[in-house]
Amino acid sequence: MKYFLWLLRIIVGVLFIFSGVVKANDPMGLVYKMDEFFQALDMKFMSNMSFMFSLGMIAFEIVCGVAVLLGYSFRFFSAMLVLLNLLFLFITGYALYTGKVKECGCFGACIKISSQATFNKDIFLTVLSFILFFYRNRITGLFSKHVNTAIMILAVVFSTGIQWWNLEHLPYVDCIPYKPGNSIWEKMQPGKDYKPAVITSIFVYEKGGVKKEFTADNYPWQDSTWKFVERKDKEISEATGEPEIHDFILLDSNKNDLTQQILTGKGYVFFWLVRELDKADLSHLDRVKKLATKAQELHIPFYVLCSSDKETSMAFLKKIELTNVTLLSLDYTASKTAIRSNPGLMLLKDGIVVSKWSYRDYPGDMNLSGSNLEVK
Repeated sequence: MKYFLWLLRIIVGVLFIFSGVVKANDPMGLVYKMDEFFQALDMKFMSNMSFMFSLGMIAFEIVCGVAVLLGYSFRFFSAMLVLLNLLFLFITGYALYTGKVKECGCFGACIKISSQATFNKDIFLTVLSFILFFYRNRITGLFSKHVNTAIMILAVVFSTGIQWWNLEHLPYVDCIPYKPGNSIWEKMQPGKDYKPAVITSIFVYEKGGVKKEFTADNYPWQDSTWKFVERKDKEISEATGEPEIHDFILLDSNKNDLTQQILTGKGYVFFWLVRELDKADLSHLDRVKKLATKAQELHIPFYVLCSSDKETSMAFLKKIELTNVTLLSLDYTASKTAIRSNPGLMLLKDGIVVSKWSYRDYPGDMNLSGSNLEVK
């Protein structure tokens, strides 16, 4: 039994640490996924807590994994392990059986597995966590109390520190479709095997306290004894070959669509993405102004992509005295997906993403040598 429990601890502990570290690479990705779940659950009032809830869950997942390996305060952490796995089981089960959330985001954007596989994984981990909880009294600390405590403190520092770094800068590993090396325009096109999802409408009617589902072919719309309850859409088959990038539409002040023109054009282009004007960090605005001026001298387009209305966006640019740029509008969701920081800078060449910077890491200068732009 001793070695069996050790095997379970290694499996559960390593999986929890791995899952937490992968998500810690891109904390905002989980924040957005939490927002999606809260909306699907009609709990939009919880969206204000998505940020703290996500960061806390990532940190606790890593810390809990370390505690399982160390056998640290195992009575407490074995109980937390059960509760955490039950939470994950609910989330993945909801995503699988309702279809309202396509992916649970359990391993972040870098490792995507199907909803069914994720749900099966959580069933497996939940069973293991119950076994560990049942035998919690047989498990003792791996090292002395002081050594275990020191390692746990390091785990807390690491799990919070890595998230802080990636929030202030950008993810260490960029796994989203807008990562350097990708062509945004190409990622907006459907694949050769593209097939749209097949959706059917289900009508729920009630009679005599009994609810029954009907299709569009047989629902009793002419029978007054049936009372309409709700309509819901059921996915018969998932879409295949869908574009990886959606809603990245660039509109000028007159609502003209310049997306294809800009993304398929030749040469360098700068995008300064500002999705929430009132929350934008402008601590290094001087660098942005310098880059915009230098870009103008080098005849490199410098676009400001705002997610607010035209009047608000123009007032913002006037307030920060940034006038030698071209203002375009971009959907809020597309903006937060393209770059995690607010604001953030993106450089493209021939429509391909060359580099991205958070507001902490804007380059200070650039030089054009022939056809190559050196940004430093």
